[in-house]
Amino acid sequence: MIATSSPPPLIAVTTSELRATPDALTPQGDPPQAEMALGLKYLRAIEKTGGVPVVVPPLSDRALLAALLDRVSGVCLTGGPDLDPAAYGQPQHERLGPTWRQLDACELALAELADARDLPVLGICRGAQALNVARGGTLHQHLSDRYGDDIEHRQRDSARQPTHWVSLVETSRVSRILGCRRTRVNSFHHQAIDRLGDGLRVTGLAPDAVIESFEAVDRSFLIGVQWHAEGLIDRPRQANLFRAFVTAAQRWDAGLTAARPAA
Repeated sequence: MIATSSPPPLIAVTTSELRATPDALTPQGDPPQAEMALGLKYLRAIEKTGGVPVVVPPLSDRALLAALLDRVSGVCLTGGPDLDPAAYGQPQHERLGPTWRQLDACELALAELADARDLPVLGICRGAQALNVARGGTLHQHLSDRYGDDIEHRQRDSARQPTHWVSLVETSRVSRILGCRRTRVNSFHHQAIDRLGDGLRVTGLAPDAVIESFEAVDRSFLIGVQWHAEGLIDRPRQANLFRAFVTAAQRWDAGLTAARPAA
């Protein structure tokens, strides 16, 4: 049981979108430059469920990432561009989207470092794929080649609109968190998990057998979901996913605090 007086946990949230600003908005504004972007819904979802989001840029120094993890109680790996298949030893598919190896290197290192510490980790869409690759897994680079187009995995509807079902393993953490065996989800991807990484187990499948969720069997809280749960935060079951993540971060922080010597 976490004491209600405990401070809210700091949650590191990755930025995964590289965008260019072609023109300054005003003559007095910043000059055009490459910029990092992050959907506010990730931050709002963590804030709404009791955490304090801390936005993490794509740092290139592994030591700095380790120093960052000394100060947070959980890591949320967010959606974004395709992972470069060089990260899992495969050639590029002709339908591969834009990639950025510096970002890949940062997120994979962050995933590995957080995993080694048993920090609570939640991966969403690309973030789930990065978690899988960090554990030695691989990806399907273009789903239509393997699964066809019976299920629309790159929907045109709003992120607030679920478009297909996911069947969940009854004994899985995700099923217990959501309180159901089936859930409807949104979908914005053309890549997905192929070979599962070490120590991971599948916990959710789409009707076409695309892996939609997984968890680590050897960690306290390491979960990946292929759907964008942050876009469904107004639905209680999906909010429970973030609430469970933040609660795991509180527990981790409480354990760490108890281990520290008295001042």
